[in-house]
Amino acid sequence: MSIYTRTVIFILGVLLAALGAAMLVPAIIDLNVDAESAHAFFGSAVLCGFVGGIMALMGRGDGFDLDARGAILVTSGSWIVLGLAASIPLHLAGIGMSWTDAIFESVSGITTTGATVLTGLQDLPAGVLIWRAILQWIGGIGIIVTAMAIWPVLGIGGMQLFRLESSDKVDKALPRAGEIAGAVGLIYLVLTFACFIAYGFAGMNAFDAAAHAMTTVATGGFSTSDASIGAWAHEGADLVALVFMILSALPFLVFLRAVQGRPDRVLNDPQVRAFLILVFVACASLTLLLLVNDVDTGELPAWRAAAVNAVSVMTGTGYGSADFASWGTMPVMVFFILMFAGGCAGSSTCSIKVFRHQIAASAMLTYLHRYARPRAVRSVHYDGKPVPEATVRSVLGFVFLFFGAFAVSAILLSLIGLDPVTALSGAATTIANVGPGLGDIIGPAGNFQPLPDAAKWVMSFTMLVGRLEVLTMLALFTPAFWRS
Repeated sequence: MSIYTRTVIFILGVLLAALGAAMLVPAIIDLNVDAESAHAFFGSAVLCGFVGGIMALMGRGDGFDLDARGAILVTSGSWIVLGLAASIPLHLAGIGMSWTDAIFESVSGITTTGATVLTGLQDLPAGVLIWRAILQWIGGIGIIVTAMAIWPVLGIGGMQLFRLESSDKVDKALPRAGEIAGAVGLIYLVLTFACFIAYGFAGMNAFDAAAHAMTTVATGGFSTSDASIGAWAHEGADLVALVFMILSALPFLVFLRAVQGRPDRVLNDPQVRAFLILVFVACASLTLLLLVNDVDTGELPAWRAAAVNAVSVMTGTGYGSADFASWGTMPVMVFFILMFAGGCAGSSTCSIKVFRHQIAASAMLTYLHRYARPRAVRSVHYDGKPVPEATVRSVLGFVFLFFGAFAVSAILLSLIGLDPVTALSGAATTIANVGPGLGDIIGPAGNFQPLPDAAKWVMSFTMLVGRLEVLTMLALFTPAFWRS
């Protein structure tokens, strides 16, 4: 067994065992309340711990190392393995979930998508609800570390712009990942705790506040109520969510630099400025549309309903404080476009992300300028610095594959029998890891439960593709990847 294969098996084993340990939390919560659910989580914890421990023992040895192929296997393999393992207690918890529904729910959780097949959340065992929140919290911190430590080395869609060290050697990724995980993990914990306290002041009890704090900072969107964050909007919980969704969409390493004495780096970061401008424009536009069309937003003022739901969709959190699918054609189109925006690189958000939009726009303007003046020398710039052609190509390639995967997913969902609105928005919301779609079935007032099993399997795969930045997952399906 090569050192690369051994490293992959060891890492996956450790992650699986850690997931098993995390299952003890919902098991303990349900111990004196729901015996069937508690037994499901205890049994699953033992199984995952045993299998993970065996894998870790198989992979142990003198030293660890990863090549590019190994880094891709660790990244994609971890989300696949953890997503499948996390579904076991959901299926066994006695809440009537089939294997298809359990896997859909767990993959939606670990990828922080937030699409759900569950209804009557208030009546479910507390352990199941906190397990969904834990899954999203794990997925949020996991993707940040991966984005900062692994993807820059692999050049995933231009992530090399955020390289943390000058070396391109993949074997430097793991030790550097440990340093990143410590710093980012601390910031992640602080944000989660601050969000928990804020939700407490907004009227939530400790359980609901803990669950929503984890899913807000992870920009996941799983709630403990069918009404989502809107169930506590009368006391201001939606505004707490708004603030922390924006904070969680910023690069976590920018927070680190601010703590280290460089607070100016927050607003000086070009993607942070672009993201905040886009948030303002989206919220203002939706507010204007609501006021002009005299749309009824219930007890919430138009600006508040527009801001919370726009930021929720843009960051891929997926909370809902109102049924925005009923606001009219133009607002719905705005929400559909916002699904493809995303937050900043190095955050817990999903979708294309702001910096790729910036580089793609700069590339288009540069190419147009070259066509108009062939002899002129002009390169693509980002943050006032020229961007290497390889990086530009990786960004444009990512965007092409992202929309290509979206189109293929939408076609497959249509062939399965979904109506056009459900197929298009279902493909968009899963590859962008947003959560709710559009239309009567999977819209913010709907649910993914009525969909056929084939559609749920397609969407589960699409969620993984979107969360793993498309290239990482699709690389597994290329023959060249598996050649020695």
